[in-house]
Amino acid sequence: MRWLFVLLGAAILAAVGAVIVVLPDDEPVRTATRTARPTPSETERTPSVPGFTDPCGTFDTGEKAPYAVTGYWVTPRSNPCTWRRQFQEIHQVGGDTVIRIGYGLQYRTVDDDGFVQAKDGTVDARYEDCVEDGLSCHAAAVRDLKAANPDNRIGRTYVYRTDESFGPGLFRCAPMERTIRGGKHLYFRVLAPMDGSDDPTCDFSRARTYDLILIAGAPEDSLTELLDLGDRFGVRVFPALPLAPRDPKVQIRANPEHLGTLTTLTRRILQDYGARFADRGSLGGVYQPFEVQMSESLTDEHPTLQVYADQHKIVQQELPEKPILISPYLDARKRVAFGQTPAQVAAAFKALTRTGVGIIAPQDSRGTGKVGLFWPDQRDEEVDERLRSIVGETTYGIAYHGSTRDYYREMATAREEMLEAGFNVQLWANVEAFEPSGDKPCAPQGTRGKTDKKRLDQAVTMAGRYVQKIVSYMWSDYMTCGTPSLESELKKDWQRPIAVDAIRRARAPQDGVEVRGYNLKDGTVSIEWSGGSREIVVAEAGWLDLDPLEELPEHMVTAWVPFDWTLVPAGEWVRIRVRTAAGQETTEPLHVRIAA
Repeated sequence: MRWLFVLLGAAILAAVGAVIVVLPDDEPVRTATRTARPTPSETERTPSVPGFTDPCGTFDTGEKAPYAVTGYWVTPRSNPCTWRRQFQEIHQVGGDTVIRIGYGLQYRTVDDDGFVQAKDGTVDARYEDCVEDGLSCHAAAVRDLKAANPDNRIGRTYVYRTDESFGPGLFRCAPMERTIRGGKHLYFRVLAPMDGSDDPTCDFSRARTYDLILIAGAPEDSLTELLDLGDRFGVRVFPALPLAPRDPKVQIRANPEHLGTLTTLTRRILQDYGARFADRGSLGGVYQPFEVQMSESLTDEHPTLQVYADQHKIVQQELPEKPILISPYLDARKRVAFGQTPAQVAAAFKALTRTGVGIIAPQDSRGTGKVGLFWPDQRDEEVDERLRSIVGETTYGIAYHGSTRDYYREMATAREEMLEAGFNVQLWANVEAFEPSGDKPCAPQGTRGKTDKKRLDQAVTMAGRYVQKIVSYMWSDYMTCGTPSLESELKKDWQRPIAVDAIRRARAPQDGVEVRGYNLKDGTVSIEWSGGSREIVVAEAGWLDLDPLEELPEHMVTAWVPFDWTLVPAGEWVRIRVRTAAGQETTEPLHVRIAA
């Protein structure tokens, strides 16, 4: 079951090692058969649910074009019909996971009347309707605190916006903490000691200084809506936790000054989730959206890692069966001081794992141009033209410390070590479905443009067999941008095979090659080297396993065909492709080298 963290896959990683692969003389093999019957599983595959009709229209809940990517980020939308349409579109291309973009906790000042101010010093329109008894919510909170003890005061004011609504589980100390209706919002007033202790005694008669957290929420809860859609479409939802305030001096770090308040808000929200949603199967976990670069400099004292560790503890208390998902980024560029090698990133993976997060989904960083997609024998080739705005006109070897494949392989090895040490963590690949720039930017802000399915296939290939799941940033904007959109390309070309890995493997008495990938059924494996080529039809001469029973992404299968490796000179790079009976061929060949 892909949602349980089990100690599988170590043997495969050991066999694969790096791109250079060797067949041990005493390697055990299974008896060759033409096609293995998959073992049914009630938990691994996305459940089948009927279509439905509601005021937004009629929705088809079936898969139409299942692709290798099975999860997507989405941005919040105010129109419920948009949510429904996005879930249908995502599920039609095989998606079973939706990850929400979230909002940040912000420290704010207030004016003389207690109204929350925007950064320019004006009253923030989002909070000006937060009024009680003719007083601003801040002034009303001060009044109520002083009624309990004249020496009580509010030291800091924070705001948090969301399209969610919360139940009574958000509050510890009602009626001092309460819901306030104002305009189109529901406001939630939370009061807690400034030290982040969140005292459960609710003894306001003792003079203290409090943090005031004002949440601008919605009358209708978007998370309930998303979980209901998850039930209908067989999709797991990861709502976003509050984003930490950023350090004004180092924007890529969380601000340590506000971590206590962030912990309080996170605890309250997760308490409410636990009361309302703990048993919902469509709640896959929670997502912490504060990004951090995977760097060797990450330590337990890093403030962002403190955020992860603190929130993990709360999740374990309130939602013990649900993991925290994070998605840090890579930077492999040699010409920047902060570029990291694969070994340094592997060290960062271990540091992140020690915070207790359950899923690490590193961004492949090809969309931002920080990492390239290339094989070891392509290091002297010119970089993709679409990367030149980031690294210039140069070769892959000069521009980057390694390919995304090198980084995922090293992180997979680091994961195995952490599993052996008792940490439960999964490694996902977050392939970026955009380009560094484009003629027509896909998002309202920035210059990032549309990519194509060929490049997305290449990114999937480079993730290899090293990850447990492939997700993508993101659906809204990038998958639906341009003509034709990437979504339409997927639906048109989803049956094209994608080979992600090949190793030399004997099946007595024959030597051969094992290929992992997608849409390999009824395929022909093509092997090409300097001295010749071979084409072997899997169904006629080989073996196909539709359910490898390992920690592999959804839809991945294994094919084996006989091949005499003595035909290939030692140390030569071999290119391996797969072609279907319909003539569709892998767009990215595998580059494999057998050691001397």
